Amino acid sequence: MINNFDIHSLIRPNIAKMKPYSSARDEFKDLNSEMIFLDANENPFETNVNRYPDPLQRQLKSIISKQKNIPPDQILLGNGSDEVLDLIFRAFCEPAIDNVITLPPTYGMYGVLANLNNIENREVLLDLEFQPDLNEIIRTRDAQTKLLFICSPNNPTGNLISIKKIEYLLENFSDLVVIDEAYIDFTNQQSWISKLNEFPNLIVTQTLSKAYGLAGIRLGICCASAEIISVLNKIKPPYNINGLSQQKAISQLQKYREIQNEISLLIAEKNKLLQALIEVNFIEKVYPSDANFILIKVDNAEKRYKQLLKKGIVVRNRSSQALCENSLRITVGTTSENKKLIIALKTLK
Repeated sequence: MINNFDIHSLIRPNIAKMKPYSSARDEFKDLNSEMIFLDANENPFETNVNRYPDPLQRQLKSIISKQKNIPPDQILLGNGSDEVLDLIFRAFCEPAIDNVITLPPTYGMYGVLANLNNIENREVLLDLEFQPDLNEIIRTRDAQTKLLFICSPNNPTGNLISIKKIEYLLENFSDLVVIDEAYIDFTNQQSWISKLNEFPNLIVTQTLSKAYGLAGIRLGICCASAEIISVLNKIKPPYNINGLSQQKAISQLQKYREIQNEISLLIAEKNKLLQALIEVNFIEKVYPSDANFILIKVDNAEKRYKQLLKKGIVVRNRSSQALCENSLRITVGTTSENKKLIIALKTLK
């Protein structure tokens, strides 16, 4: 555990000084009461969405809080994980001065958001087993480093990052460590949310886009200390999660057993795919996966990608990523879709 960690020393001075916008629904919170609402310049005619949504998503956070065993004041919801990540940049990184560290090959939006916010992105390649190079990360860090991004399970490689290596970084990286757990639901590993009270410099992001099948509503989750969440709440747009998205998320989260069954089915289908892909003659390597996708190395990624397109199957060519030359990323589909994929792969020449 880091001693004497002070989150206030990392907050951008202008963010620390700013006064957040207070919306009408921040001032009067009881949206379910039998009141006449004339405070927010809304249209009074009922459409089911004529009122502004709860800006702090209290009902939705209550469900997430119970499922993840974390207090609501340690949860921030964003318009997709990308908004959450952008808020983290804006709260803690001074443009043209600070830097962040990312670990390619990894999720591309970390670099995009760094550029968008005019923050230097210092890339430290993963090793050949797609694990962090601890010594190089520590060497790369300097006084202006504010964030370290770790994707686990990693995208596009699919592997979990070593628990011991993450613990080492949390203990020796005195700035903020952001662990992106977009695919954590497909693993047996406990979420790093359980370690938030142990590591005050830890931020964990998750999403409802993958295991919960809600990619279309764009809802990301950020879990951190109450102090960090209060900073992010200060700068987030007042109504960043619309009412329809909140309603759909609440409905889906209440289908816990159904979702768990779907996750189990996807994992079983992934295991079938892993075995079948090994038998395809032009696939040179099938990487182990703790996510809902599989990375494969082939003889000619561009050729195989185009061949699959002609058969009506869309995969992702990840050859442009570091350490991923001639690689394709394949999402686990339904049983029928996976069978069609294997048949198609085995007919390619």
